[in-house]
Amino acid sequence: MKMNNLIRATRLFIYGISINVRHLWYVLPIPVHIKERIKHSAFSKFPFLFRRLAAYRNWQEYISFKDNIDLIPTDDLVLGGENADLYVPLLKTPPPEQLPVKLIAFYLPQFHAIPENNKWWGEGFTEWSNVKPAQAQFEGHYQPHLPGELGYYDLLNSGVQHRQVELAKLYGVGGFCFYTYWFGGQLLLEKPVENYLGDPSLSLPFCLCWANENWTRRWDGRDKEILIGQKYSPEDDLAFIQHVAQYMRDERYIRVNGKPLLLLYRPNLLPSAKETAQRWRLWCRQNGIGEIYLAYTQSFEKVSPANYEFDAAIEFPPNNFMPLVVTKKVTPINSNFGCTVYDWRSFVQLSRNYHKPDYKLFRGVCPSWDNTARRKNRSSVFINSSPGGYQEWLTNAINDTCARINNPEERFIFINAWNEWAEGAHLEPDQKYGYAYLEATRRAIQSISSCKSEIETEVNGSQQ
Repeated sequence: MKMNNLIRATRLFIYGISINVRHLWYVLPIPVHIKERIKHSAFSKFPFLFRRLAAYRNWQEYISFKDNIDLIPTDDLVLGGENADLYVPLLKTPPPEQLPVKLIAFYLPQFHAIPENNKWWGEGFTEWSNVKPAQAQFEGHYQPHLPGELGYYDLLNSGVQHRQVELAKLYGVGGFCFYTYWFGGQLLLEKPVENYLGDPSLSLPFCLCWANENWTRRWDGRDKEILIGQKYSPEDDLAFIQHVAQYMRDERYIRVNGKPLLLLYRPNLLPSAKETAQRWRLWCRQNGIGEIYLAYTQSFEKVSPANYEFDAAIEFPPNNFMPLVVTKKVTPINSNFGCTVYDWRSFVQLSRNYHKPDYKLFRGVCPSWDNTARRKNRSSVFINSSPGGYQEWLTNAINDTCARINNPEERFIFINAWNEWAEGAHLEPDQKYGYAYLEATRRAIQSISSCKSEIETEVNGSQQ
């Protein structure tokens, strides 16, 4: 017992040091392109010092793709992407059938007021409070993002979720993944998914992702001021899985061969994600749920899910990717400009030659990304996103998924996101593009006539 406690204490100590070093690196007042040069030089000259780090492995993967990324022209950037002003109207046709993969869109519930947000951010605060006043930071910058037919909705209005489900099904989205915010038994923003559970007429499948970070004043720069923190413990593990079991028992809950799919946002924040997984699995076996299917988002790391005794990992762009930095290519509007600008087309380029992982990995895509609504003049902005580019990326992800994954029930692709309006990542219609990104989603998934893995193709070929 003492030895186990010592090992656990050592892990926590090392983890604490790594977190502090990482935080220091991120807050250093050095331009991103100079940081990348420093990292490249250090990793190249002293690989033996860094080879155990996830950052080093990510860098190696980036280097292997760099030749492809560098093919993207940056001298003639088209701000907003191709057909940037093309408004696509609502489609008048039945929903598609027999889709080759299941597209799951991450779903943010922060579109209704709660007492905690009223206290921390001001009375009546919702995600729209950040979105509405957003301002362009450079010439051609697409801000603010103005919602289309759904308007500045309140998720406590049941009609909103009904319309979201209709739109998702019409355009080939196979499910929502609701973020759930659990802090040692205290729940925030849970009402939308509770209402969803209580309304069987909302027929789109769904699953949950525990967003297991502390809440801080990150949006205004005070990262160290914790508003509400996590309270990890063995007891908390059991209380959490008991809570989410009510959703897992619902017939609409997404399953893999009968196993409910549960996502964890950041397993590396847990004292021992492996022990947590063991507790969750045992509790579910003993309480009528049966076996469960665990996956984690690669939001801050890229390791095998086996490290945590999980079943799969999920790409989470733009996190953990290394797109081209093109900040110098834009013309700032104000003198206090401090944004970092990337070329979104890097994602499409990488998807043309996907790296094949040696573990179960679900692809992820994002229609666009721009968190200016939250970070203002210190935001991260991806330019050159477009419905056409997004359609190609998603098509490549579908083809890769069909080729790599043999089990049809594991052919998932995750979209970030359905409604991340303050991060400029939303499939929901806006006033600029209309339903363009939704239609691109449908076109991509309908472009695949059949979905056969490489093994199935080889077997069929040998039988001919």
